[in-house]
Amino acid sequence: MNIELVKADYLNSRHKIDILMLMNAYASDPMGGSQPLSDEVKNNLLKELSKLPHAFSIIAYIEGLPAGLINCFEAFSTFSCKPLINIHDVIVLNQYRGNGISQKLLAKVEEIALQKGCCKVTLEVLSNNEIAKSAYKKFGFSDYELDPKAGTALFWQKKLL
Repeated sequence: MNIELVKADYLNSRHKIDILMLMNAYASDPMGGSQPLSDEVKNNLLKELSKLPHAFSIIAYIEGLPAGLINCFEAFSTFSCKPLINIHDVIVLNQYRGNGISQKLLAKVEEIALQKGCCKVTLEVLSNNEIAKSAYKKFGFSDYELDPKAGTALFWQKKLL
């Protein structure tokens, strides 16, 4: 099986189609919210991502077909005074799961993070997504904590729109 990882060009017509297809599959999955992307998102996502110099995506192709995607954003750690990479989405289509694609995508992100001098790579995962948690633990991710007495970090949100 030939797996190729490509850093996406948000203005490339093939990458646009592949990213939207992969994102829509993820959004439609129970772990992505069980709702397909809205027309507004489909029509604007790539244009908006292309405006963000701190955004990047890696597409995984198997035998030339899109199989996985990872979307990332560069941020900054004030405690380390260094950049970091936050992984926002990790997607592997159902039919390609179990082939090590997530591990290859994570390794590529780590390679980019090291090239940028990042102090860490972060991500969020739903507490009941045991398959994803297992993949992330296998790669070396763990709960975030500063001091075990203070507990682990929780990811919260407040929706505005």
